[in-house]
Amino acid sequence: MRKSSLLIVGVLLVVALMTAACTGTSTTGSGGDTGGAESGGMLTEVGDGEGAVSIVSWAGYIERGDTDPGYDWVTSFEEETGCMVENKVAATSDEMVALMNEGGFDLVTASGDASLRLVSGKRVQPVNVDLIPSWSTVDERLQNAPWFTVDGVHYGVPYQWGPNVLMYNTEVFGDSPPTSWNVVFEEMDLPDGESNKGRVQAYDGPIYVADAALYLMAHNPELGIKDPYELNRDQFNAALDLLRQQRQIVSKYWHDAFIQMDDFTNEGFAASSSWPFQVNILQFDGQPIASVVPEEGATGWADTTMMAIDAPHPNCAYKWLEHSLDPKLQGDLAAWFGSVPSVPAACTGNELLTDEGCAINGFDNFEEIHFWTTPVSDCASQDECVPYHEWVTNYIAVIGGR
Repeated sequence: MRKSSLLIVGVLLVVALMTAACTGTSTTGSGGDTGGAESGGMLTEVGDGEGAVSIVSWAGYIERGDTDPGYDWVTSFEEETGCMVENKVAATSDEMVALMNEGGFDLVTASGDASLRLVSGKRVQPVNVDLIPSWSTVDERLQNAPWFTVDGVHYGVPYQWGPNVLMYNTEVFGDSPPTSWNVVFEEMDLPDGESNKGRVQAYDGPIYVADAALYLMAHNPELGIKDPYELNRDQFNAALDLLRQQRQIVSKYWHDAFIQMDDFTNEGFAASSSWPFQVNILQFDGQPIASVVPEEGATGWADTTMMAIDAPHPNCAYKWLEHSLDPKLQGDLAAWFGSVPSVPAACTGNELLTDEGCAINGFDNFEEIHFWTTPVSDCASQDECVPYHEWVTNYIAVIGGR
């Protein structure tokens, strides 16, 4: 459990959002003018690179072959552009928001539960898609997605997307793989005859409240939940009650992908919400691990590469935005992470992904995934919903046993 780290992130987030709401900056980079959302400015042409680009990303998103030499989409970019890539891995969306509020970064691979917060907080700037030649190759389902497009203005470039899966130990479940999220929400004996108490994990992030809400949508329809990110007070309290129930069987909350992989390798965990990335790496390592999207469905993420409002290297940032849509990068990353490319052309002819990879990773399941988004009080499905800052404070309390 990492109660203290989550509490710090939550406090930083509240302070940062209050600060960001009152500030907005812009800067001029070599080779072109760049401006923030407040001024409405953006690059009108891409000039010479500044020699560096700094990216905040999810684990596994920016690879230079350090983990596996077969997965490297950084080295070629650096050789072609002279822009040296620095990468800061963030474990949660809240950490990404906090880092972007601190400043000094050019780009961030933001999920939907962070992207609109970054826009409203004036921490990212509009992107001139005319300066990205490969923009037309982006999946049409993503080109104007609401988690990064505001009033027709694009605040980033789609990167990858996919579901949050139920990862499980095949030695524990044997010939009876799980079909429901109940194995991580309700105390029960697993197929190996032992209780799941102390052998399951949950995600260490406030957005996980939506996973509980999604479970309740299927098992408690009388609550009337239509969208797991749009919860009225009664629905929200019901989700918290389920999470408190889950707290009795969860022995560890995860947010670091590599620590979770170590937990499943060495600590005897049986099941948890996870990302396809962990599943892939553990399977490559020969561990008895598999995953499933249970019958209740799944939450998921559609990540967007967004540009800081005061990006110190705007020309290199635009060069990376174009590079990020390269079909080989998109296919290699999808194979590495277990995700779906934002460029459909990457689904054919990629040696690592194979022509079946996109289908396996869920290319056709787009409409079935409840993508992360920022909960707001002014919601679409009902009169008023519980806003995100209450998700933060209440989930911290749940993890702390309250």
